[in-house]
Amino acid sequence: MRVYLLMFFLASFFLTACVNANDEFHAFSLPHGFSIEVFTDDVPRARSLANGANGVVFVSTREGGRIYALIPNSGSQPTVVTFASSLKVPNGIAYRDGDLFVAEQTRISRYRNVDNRLDNPPAAEVILDGLPSENHHRDRYLSIGPDNKLYFSIGMPCNICERKGFGIISRVNMDGSGREVFAYGIRNSLGQAWHAETGDLWFTDNGRDMLGDDIPPDELNRASETGQHFGYPACHAGYIEDDKFGSAGACDNYTKPEQKLNAHVAPLGLRFYDGDMFPAEYRGSLFIAEHGSWNRSKKIGYRVSMATIKDGAVTRYAPFVEGWLQGESASGRPVDVLVWIDGSLLISDDKAGRIYRVSYAPD
Repeated sequence: MRVYLLMFFLASFFLTACVNANDEFHAFSLPHGFSIEVFTDDVPRARSLANGANGVVFVSTREGGRIYALIPNSGSQPTVVTFASSLKVPNGIAYRDGDLFVAEQTRISRYRNVDNRLDNPPAAEVILDGLPSENHHRDRYLSIGPDNKLYFSIGMPCNICERKGFGIISRVNMDGSGREVFAYGIRNSLGQAWHAETGDLWFTDNGRDMLGDDIPPDELNRASETGQHFGYPACHAGYIEDDKFGSAGACDNYTKPEQKLNAHVAPLGLRFYDGDMFPAEYRGSLFIAEHGSWNRSKKIGYRVSMATIKDGAVTRYAPFVEGWLQGESASGRPVDVLVWIDGSLLISDDKAGRIYRVSYAPD
């Protein structure tokens, strides 16, 4: 493997690369040596991503409640197969040993032995039912922890309120048994990533609205043990006491974010980079899909950012891919990121209905 100088990497971080000439987007900004292309544009309202076997990628969508399977083809875009449809908000997906787990709004299901049945999938086996039916923050994110448990989010059914059973990350065994709350005080988390060495859960959280353009910051958090509370609704971003639910000194009682993100960037999916394609200094970095603001006077987000982590702490947070936002016009909204089988980075976009692929090739 080639060795790349960190100083060169930092100096060239914001050089521009372009998508291919057939694409209408012409000015994506990436670090030197990186390029971006359309992996597929046949996944309407693409949301969460999960690796299957042999390079297959599963994609959840909001279009017809569908789950797609992307089957790789040599030298061309993948074949897109509808794996499931007519589901109710199937946002969270996770794959393990031939089984696909899907988190809908009110339930989690398991599809067994899917590898050879992508175009004729097995029936869904509901392993957990009765999740909240409130429509505000109804998406569930889903991941599998190092303890082989399923972790899923339940966002608050409001902008700012206090409701028991909401604002949490819960976990269950693979068969749906043993349900318990893992973390509290989380407004709406739609991204989870597990650190390979420490086993800690890193997750994004969308801060409350209606406090202005620049507060509170959105959050990148780390849960290192069961039962931690991350402040909502009393404390925002580790330092802002809520005017209704907080009190003097309230923020001292809660776990603070590892990194305060820009306010209203709406961070969603995130992944640690564990591939071999990118230069060595990228390994272990955390890529974050920032969906973009919806009520800010000047738009922000609409990009993929990167957090560099050294000795368990974030040492740098900066954009990695920009270009979806031009002035106040947004051509796309990143939702999730995934390290693909070849080490490239896939990015889902629910506005354009696309999956992008970011690759690296040295000069």
